[in-house]
Amino acid sequence: MSIWGKIIGGAAGFAIGGPLGALLGVSVGHAVVDSGLLGSAVKSADDGTKKITFTIGVIALSAKMAKADGQVTRDEIEAFKNIFRVPPHEVRNVGRVFDMARQDTAGYEAYAAQIAKLFAGNPTVLEELLGALFYIAKADGVIHPGEEKFLQNVGNIFGFSGDDYDRIRGMHLGLDQASPYTILGVSPDISDDDLKKEYRKLVRDNHPDKMIAGGMPQEFIEVANERLAAINAAYDQVAARRGLN
Repeated sequence: MSIWGKIIGGAAGFAIGGPLGALLGVSVGHAVVDSGLLGSAVKSADDGTKKITFTIGVIALSAKMAKADGQVTRDEIEAFKNIFRVPPHEVRNVGRVFDMARQDTAGYEAYAAQIAKLFAGNPTVLEELLGALFYIAKADGVIHPGEEKFLQNVGNIFGFSGDDYDRIRGMHLGLDQASPYTILGVSPDISDDDLKKEYRKLVRDNHPDKMIAGGMPQEFIEVANERLAAINAAYDQVAARRGLN
């Protein structure tokens, strides 16, 4: 599926509720919705509402991520465009929401919390979104301390443990920044046989085709490919150290 459709504008801000609905309402010139609607919006959300909320959340958190180091760079904007290929009919509306959200980093916790509640039963989607934020953060060649703090906080709000965060971070920053065992999510004392089993499982579970078939948005394909490449590189390094075929 794609996250895009004719979903921005009109009464969409009122439909999704919560802080993301408020952001959309302001962006398209409507009254701000009451953030107290968050609870009811989450409980009653259907697939269409989830899709709308996720899309606005993607734009908002991407904009906040780009601003976390104090300035939004052209590289970060291009990274956003690389992942989320915005259809021509939505470019202007997406720009409005992005520009509104990127004014500063204040408020991103509320956006992340709304997404986390809506997708509490689907950690794969939340991990993909966090991975997309890493992709944007490193676009200018460095992870700024402000960006690191932003990513850690969003990961915590999404319900990821410290070990989960380290694994996701390692997958997107590579072997220069993380142990291959951390990227593979295994202990250094794992047996060779168990290592092979875990590696094969990781490859199966993280293959982009399987993830798309399971509902991952098509826009995350580049992030998924990056993660699979990191898994392969980490395994190759460990296998070479252990003399495995």
